[in-house]
Amino acid sequence: MEVIHKIGRRKTAVARVYVSQGSGNITVNKKDVQDYFSTGTLQYKVRQPLNMTGNGESFDIKVNVYGGGITGQAEAIRLALSRAMVEVDAENRGTLKPEGLLTRDPRMVERKKFGQKKARKKFQFSKR
Repeated sequence: MEVIHKIGRRKTAVARVYVSQGSGNITVNKKDVQDYFSTGTLQYKVRQPLNMTGNGESFDIKVNVYGGGITGQAEAIRLALSRAMVEVDAENRGTLKPEGLLTRDPRMVERKKFGQKKARKKFQFSKR
């Protein structure tokens, strides 16, 4: 099997995932996944597509991720891994799609407008 390359995005985080045949090692920015994502919730999010398709121990995964915060990065990796699992076996699509793992979350930070304090918040109005 050749290396499969997929990209996942979430907010401003971009993850590039390289999947190859192996023993289940996940490397994120040249660190182990446990070292990069300290909480169990984020580690679960990263491994979710692998566990759902039953491929937890059959692939080595190398990830380059940048931008955004740590949660956005974990969810970007999850999307990229889901896309890679569909390319490995098309039957995985039926498992991942109902869980919403193949959907790119379009929500982004709303921009700040001029004449206002933030995107929606206004400066205090004084009547007199």
